[in-house]
Amino acid sequence: MKIKIVGAGPAGLYFAALMKRHDPRHEITLYERSPRNATWGFGVVFSDRALEFLRADDEELYQYLTPHMENWTHLSIQVNDTRIPITGNGFAATGRLELLQLLYAYVERLGVQIHFDTEIDSLQALGEADLIVGANGAFSWVREQNADRFGTTCDWRPNKFIWYGTSQVFDSLSLTFRETEWGVFCAHHYRYSPSMSTFLVEVQDDTWQRAGFETRSPEDTIALCERVFANDLGGHPIVSNHSHWRNFPAIWNAHWSFDNVVLLGDALRTAHFSIGSGTRLAMEDAVALFKAFKAQGDDVRAALAHFQDLRLPPMKKIWDAANVSLRWYEDMDHLVKTLTPVEFAYSYMTRTGRVNHAEVKKRDPGLAEAYEQLHPEVLAQA
Repeated sequence: MKIKIVGAGPAGLYFAALMKRHDPRHEITLYERSPRNATWGFGVVFSDRALEFLRADDEELYQYLTPHMENWTHLSIQVNDTRIPITGNGFAATGRLELLQLLYAYVERLGVQIHFDTEIDSLQALGEADLIVGANGAFSWVREQNADRFGTTCDWRPNKFIWYGTSQVFDSLSLTFRETEWGVFCAHHYRYSPSMSTFLVEVQDDTWQRAGFETRSPEDTIALCERVFANDLGGHPIVSNHSHWRNFPAIWNAHWSFDNVVLLGDALRTAHFSIGSGTRLAMEDAVALFKAFKAQGDDVRAALAHFQDLRLPPMKKIWDAANVSLRWYEDMDHLVKTLTPVEFAYSYMTRTGRVNHAEVKKRDPGLAEAYEQLHPEVLAQA
C-alpha cells in the first residue's frame, strides 16, 4: 500500500511504524510542517495504566521508550500552602521533543520517509495514495477542510491556559491552586527530565480578565505567574516555548473517515490535558487502525469502518471523562473557596465519576480516612 500521513506526531509516527514493521513492502511517507528539532510545549505524561496498555500491545516499543522517562509513584494536590500527597497514582513523563526524536529514529530505521519543513495544505497536493492519514493535531486542515464529511463538532471551553516550562524540578505530578486578588491560579506541573519540568498555568476566564492578561506582554505575563507561584518555583524561572494563552477545543467527529482518508490523534478528537491521556490516546488510535488493517487486509474502506467500530467504545469513555474533568477546572474558584484541602483533594480524585470511595480507599487509605472523618455518611454508602 502507498500510505501518506500528514503530521509526524505520536499518532502518525506510531501507525507508520506498526504498518511498516508488519509489512516492509508498504510505501509510507510522513509530511511534517515543523523542523526536525522543534516542537511546541515541553513534556508529556503517561499514567502507569497507559504504559501498561503500550506494553501489552508493543513490548518492543515499550522497552525502547521507557528508559528515557522520569517516574514517580504519587501525585500531589496543593491548595495555597497545604500540600496533600496522594498515593497509588503512578506516572511517567518525558520531553515532547525527546519522545518525537526517539520515534523519528524508530520509524526511519524501518524505512519510513519523513519530510520535515513541508507544508501540505490540501488532499490534492498529496497526490496518489491508497490511504491518507490526517494526524496533524487539534487544528488539522484535513479535518477542517472536510468538516461536513467528518461530522465535526467543536466546543470551545472558557478557561484559559498557557503551557510553560521551568528549571524547577518537582518530585511528582502536582497540581497547585493559589488564591490571588484576581482569582484562583492553577499550575499543572511535573518533571520530564532531570533538569526540567512542564509548568502549565490555567485560570478561569474572569480571573484572566481581572488580571489584565489580554494587554500584558509575554514578559509581564511570565513575571506575574512567577510572582503567583514564587513559593513553588523556588527562585527558578518560568520558560516560554512560543507560549501563549489558549482556550481548549473539545473536538469530536461523528465519522472518522471518508473514501480513503482517516483521522488519528488530536485531529480525530481532543482530550483535556487534565487527564494526561492525549499521547496515550493518539498511540492507541494508531494501534487500533493497524489492527483494523491487519484484520481486513488491503480493503481500505472495510478497514476504516472496522477501525471506528473497534476503537469507538474505549475511546469514548476516556473522552467523556476528559470533558467532565475540564468542567471541574471551570469551577475551581468556587471549589477552592468552599472546600477544605482534604475535601478538595477528594473532589479532584472523584471528579470524573470513574473513581468512587472504595477506589480512593484502595489507592490512598489516608485520604479516604481523612475524608470519612469530615463526611461519615460515605461509610454508609460504601
